[in-house]
Amino acid sequence: MKVTEHINNAKGETLFSFEIIPPQKGQNIQKLYDNIDPLMEFKPPFIDVTTSREEHIYIKKEGGLLEKKVTRMRPGTVGICASIMNRYQVDTVPHVLCGGFTKEETEYVLVDCHYLGIDNVMALRGDAMKDEAYFMAKNEGNKFASELVKQINDLNNGVYLHDIIETTYNSDFCIGVAGYPEKHMESPSIQSDLRRLKEKVDAGATYVVTQMFFDNQKYFAFVDAARAMGIDVPIIPGIKPIAIQRHMSILPQVFSLDLPDALVSEVEKCKNNVGVRQVGIEWAIQQSKELIEAGVPVLHYYSMGKSDNIKAIASQVF
Repeated sequence: MKVTEHINNAKGETLFSFEIIPPQKGQNIQKLYDNIDPLMEFKPPFIDVTTSREEHIYIKKEGGLLEKKVTRMRPGTVGICASIMNRYQVDTVPHVLCGGFTKEETEYVLVDCHYLGIDNVMALRGDAMKDEAYFMAKNEGNKFASELVKQINDLNNGVYLHDIIETTYNSDFCIGVAGYPEKHMESPSIQSDLRRLKEKVDAGATYVVTQMFFDNQKYFAFVDAARAMGIDVPIIPGIKPIAIQRHMSILPQVFSLDLPDALVSEVEKCKNNVGVRQVGIEWAIQQSKELIEAGVPVLHYYSMGKSDNIKAIASQVF
């Protein structure tokens, strides 16, 4: 079932969803199940599964020389989606990236998703590689998320890369995209960023999930500005609980966001990460309750591979 259908069927009730990261190559998928299991009591209608782009590694050769190789440390997004659907009887949302994929490779991924009965995809540009100053698309790959959305929407209409195929078995993906309450780090302004979001919706996106934020007023202002821009699809808030002291510096740097001073002050009082984790849980509970009171369609939690704090939050909210 489509994410938008789940929202419509909820008739105004706020739904619970979360996002997981595939295990690295060589790791047992059971660890992933162990983190999903405790969250299923909150009846998530869908679970997002992230995709990691390729990265460079250096292999030591004879004579001490290093050979640069390209690899993917966390493959298997589509396979994990299929496994979760089979194990939990829940919809999944695989993330599909521009970065690291040609349009041909993207089409293959989408066809596989269609064959598996996956109804939703999250279309993202992705980040630059670690050794690149700026994002660079792969040769013949989509440069922008709006281009990726268009490719997915074309497939929904039976338009493949090289042919218009006569078929009655078109895909019908519900397409999610990212929104940035505090603007994308590369955007010159909030208004410019909103114009890029409008382009994605105009290209066929049917819902938005926001980047994490810690001040609900930033989300409310973002939604108001998006509506004024003519963006009328559901806008789902993304919530990430602070878990370790280093998040105080990492999150603002990586995601270009502000942390409320009240939250910073509480974290600074903590003697260890156990205390920080509890502060993060309590802050996210209050965020969640206020957002539910405001009537948001879904609360989407970034679990980052751990579920104990998400369970603690959901237990107080749902």
